[in-house]
Amino acid sequence: MRDPEATLRQHDLPVTAQRIAVLRAVSGHPHATADDLAESVREDIGTISRQSVYNVLNVLTDKGIIRRIQPADSPARYEDRIGDNHHHLVCRACGKTEDVCCAVGEAPCLKAHSHHGFKIDEAEVIYWGTCPACQKKKRS
Repeated sequence: MRDPEATLRQHDLPVTAQRIAVLRAVSGHPHATADDLAESVREDIGTISRQSVYNVLNVLTDKGIIRRIQPADSPARYEDRIGDNHHHLVCRACGKTEDVCCAVGEAPCLKAHSHHGFKIDEAEVIYWGTCPACQKKKRS
């Protein structure tokens, strides 16, 4: 995130040290959990409660500044890569998460075969597998 202060102002949010620190943490640690982000924020600004970090993450998510992804049976993770058509690759063993660009290059996922009257505005594709590090551990 280039300018957290400008981003907050563009979304009519008060600029606070906590919000700036959370935005920096999300930008610096894509796909981190709230607890991981809280640790990063503490290193940046000192003391902050886990609940305060959750509150900021919820506000930023609600405003569309960041995105929450929640793979099945995993804690929510946060990223600031929004507005493009990308998916995620998640390691079943360690939970490592990586971005994967859409193979088609557009949003074909939004064109469901049957939409049942829904107006689809987002699709989430998660690929599951085993990351190289966990594959290596398994072979050892």
